[in-house]
Amino acid sequence: GDALVLTKPLGIGITTTAIKVGAAPDDLVAAAVASMTASNAVAARAAITAEATGCTDVTGFGLLGHLMKMAAASEVDAVLDVAAVPILPGVRALAESGILPGGSKRNRDWVAPSVDANGHDEIDVLLLADAQTSGGLLFGAEPERARAAVAELAAGGVSATVIGTVRTGTGRITLR
Repeated sequence: GDALVLTKPLGIGITTTAIKVGAAPDDLVAAAVASMTASNAVAARAAITAEATGCTDVTGFGLLGHLMKMAAASEVDAVLDVAAVPILPGVRALAESGILPGGSKRNRDWVAPSVDANGHDEIDVLLLADAQTSGGLLFGAEPERARAAVAELAAGGVSATVIGTVRTGTGRITLR
């Protein structure tokens, strides 16, 4: 019954790959640098205040990889609202043009047995598996507390979004 909160947008891996090949627009580079250099301290305090039932940072294994491990250890299944997951502006277009890091592809392959894509295209899944550097926090909390944490973070200038829910299960992730 917990809600899942994510505190930074995804897309760092794709952005850094685009930088390497000279395809990253300046505004995307600036947004990625701002995201990577933003501390998770305020988000961590908000998770504690919300009495988070579990928390991880989202880094090299991507959102799906970290969520899969967290869900399996907690004996829950997660339902992700793909449209609610924040992605850095312009990253989807880069991914659609074929700019994808090898690590994100390996993450996607690793989580595939645990993910029900429900008709979402491969780009959606790859974005959710994108390897992050200094990514945000992912935490679960009672829905009202999660919404209060998101509002508190927004008031403090920190991006945060409720991206899904959890229920009793075995570590599966369903995309909706």
